[in-house]
Amino acid sequence: MRNRILAASALALSIGAAGVAVAQDAALIEDGEGVFRRCAACHQVGADAQNRVGPQLATVIGRKPGSLEGFRYSEAMVAFGEANAAWTEELLFTYLEDPRGIVKGTTMAFAGLKPEDDRQAVIAYIVSQQTPATN
Repeated sequence: MRNRILAASALALSIGAAGVAVAQDAALIEDGEGVFRRCAACHQVGADAQNRVGPQLATVIGRKPGSLEGFRYSEAMVAFGEANAAWTEELLFTYLEDPRGIVKGTTMAFAGLKPEDDRQAVIAYIVSQQTPATN
């Protein structure tokens, strides 16, 4: 599985200018949907996604960290957003490995996804569920 994920990662994470996934590996997305179950207690994705304990992730790629209107972020995440122009697949990949290590003081309780293939898969799934950003 690891070789398939590594070979597909560049293709699966490619985003067009409009923020829409250009091409994705269906198996990687399916794996990511399974990994996302760990996130689903706090986050939603897709066209009807709503904020929960965590912000909705339907518009996360391209959105400034800590900036979703209607969601109350920790001061640490707002400061992280001031230092980062937008969530990219690369920034999300790094963040998901150790959220509390990357954003010290975040209120996100999730310990992170250590395996690279889990992070690649969940990002492919999130990207496949993206809707146009409104902020």
